[in-house]
Amino acid sequence: MFKQIESFLGWQDGDVFDIVLSLGVKLAIAISIFVIGFWLAKFVSRAFVKIMKKSNTDESLVIFLSSLIRAVIKVLVIVTAISQLGVEMTSFVALLGAAGLAIGMAFSGTLSNFAGGVMILLFKPFKVGDYVRMQGEEGDVKEILIFNTILTTRDNKTIIMANGAVANNTIVNYTSAVNRRVDWSFGIAYGDDLKVAKELFAKFIKEDSRILTDPEAFIGLGELADSSVNIAVRAWVKTEDYWDVFFEMNERVYTEFEKAGLHIPFPQMDVHLPK
Repeated sequence: MFKQIESFLGWQDGDVFDIVLSLGVKLAIAISIFVIGFWLAKFVSRAFVKIMKKSNTDESLVIFLSSLIRAVIKVLVIVTAISQLGVEMTSFVALLGAAGLAIGMAFSGTLSNFAGGVMILLFKPFKVGDYVRMQGEEGDVKEILIFNTILTTRDNKTIIMANGAVANNTIVNYTSAVNRRVDWSFGIAYGDDLKVAKELFAKFIKEDSRILTDPEAFIGLGELADSSVNIAVRAWVKTEDYWDVFFEMNERVYTEFEKAGLHIPFPQMDVHLPK
């Protein structure tokens, strides 16, 4: 049969056999690349998942990235296997690259948000439940997605923020630390007894069990302002107690200052008229 084909095509003896043998070897190599490559894609994907889970990375990000890694490896395997058969893949790869570039330019904003989401989920500058300020907005983190982060404000508004902008700007996380320092600045009138005021603040701090003794609270003269003598008070509390301590101290100062003979001054100006 081979001799008849060779005679018909004008080939020399053994040419058909050599061609069939060559194609068979190439096909075997291509199939081997295909099988081993797909197994490798599965192995690498599973290894990546195990490593990321040990680092407590967000599960949705792990699943997405592992699927992406598997898809990329499979595409490379298919291209390599087809090129092994003698099919010219240079033009295909160039076309694929051009298409990828065009898609990347068209979806540059989306890709930026995707990259920002990956960075946030990997490095975890905040987590669900944290109270944060970013992009001029404050709120509790309700959900962290690949493309955006959802905040809920204290007055129950929902804010959806693009992850690209979030990842590239300043993030203030108020609840990441166990303890926070509460700062007050209380003004007393000129002529009031500074010692009495400081003793009163020390009493308030001592009576509030939520205020920590270590680090020790600070009470000192903060500023000699135009209309008041401002006293700086700083105390450390558990993060969850911050606002309760802050507001209750303000209320207590307002209700007990007068009893101690202290006065909350009003802004005032002395005007001297010529006689």
